[in-house]
Amino acid sequence: MTDARKELAERIAAAHSRRAPLEIRGGGTKRFYGNPPTGEVLETGGLSGIAAYEPSELFFSAGAGMLLSEAECILAERGQMLAFDPPHFGAGATLGGMTACGLSGPRRPFSGAVRDFILGAELADGRGSLLRFGGRVIKNVAGFDLSRLCAGSLGALGVLTELTFRVVPRPESELTMVLERDAWEGIELANTLLVRGLPLTGTAWHDGVLHLRFSGASDSALRAARTAGGEMLSEDSGRDFWELIREHRHAFFLGDENVWRVGCAPLSSVSEDMQLVEWRGALRWFRGSRGEAMHFAEKCGGHLTLFRAADAGEGGRFPELPESLAGLHGELKRVFDPADILNRGRLGGFVSA
Repeated sequence: MTDARKELAERIAAAHSRRAPLEIRGGGTKRFYGNPPTGEVLETGGLSGIAAYEPSELFFSAGAGMLLSEAECILAERGQMLAFDPPHFGAGATLGGMTACGLSGPRRPFSGAVRDFILGAELADGRGSLLRFGGRVIKNVAGFDLSRLCAGSLGALGVLTELTFRVVPRPESELTMVLERDAWEGIELANTLLVRGLPLTGTAWHDGVLHLRFSGASDSALRAARTAGGEMLSEDSGRDFWELIREHRHAFFLGDENVWRVGCAPLSSVSEDMQLVEWRGALRWFRGSRGEAMHFAEKCGGHLTLFRAADAGEGGRFPELPESLAGLHGELKRVFDPADILNRGRLGGFVSA
């Protein structure tokens, strides 16, 4: 056991004996997400460094405190990447925070979510015991795949210390097309292109304008882009646009209002309330009051999450779980963290994106 792991485990064990809550913090870039954390801060930055990386085997293993930007640079040097396009929301984003929040970017509906690419994980539970799940290559992952429970758990089950991910090759080319469409036309077109087998890896509609991203070999990406039609952005402009969407620096996300996230079926009904739509219609963003957001979610037939609150004291961030699921989640929490010291109260239900 490394010194950093040993110190972390000892601090958790001591907190468990006192039933004292701990706020788990990596880079703190996603601290806004979920209910406000409480307790003494437990930093994970010391859990860094590569544990193993085999580009030919398509896996990457590192300490949970490694900066996400550092991991992405290491992968990019070998022509690889994390397939789920994870948002950073700040320079200090870590692999552990990325996993615990379970947030994925524009590629999510086309490539998969964070949890789909976790091969293994080590965590310190609420007693300070180090537990390891999964493996480092797909063929060695056996038994209960508990490592995937970490994605979206917001640290409620344990403090992540090491993570192993399946990585993928970076596409040779990425082209972005811009078209004028209303919300429903944009959603219909994106789904039609996907059904036709075109290499779609990003959709975003806002204020009557639809952006489509196609990725792959240069020839196939170009054919797909021309099939979609519209105006083609330069590669730099396209890359900048998708970064603005992924990192919530697009103009839509700026301001003092609550930002709500609605997950729904891609072809759910649309209305004049549509503001920003991603994931070919499956992810819809809304800015406004709780009452307005609830009405919007009801019309879309989706579930509502208060993603970023204008007032840090506002509760009800996550939708209430059915009784059966709430009971299951409660049992998991009692097994992993019986004294409820890890990120106490931050999670209102397991929410993976």
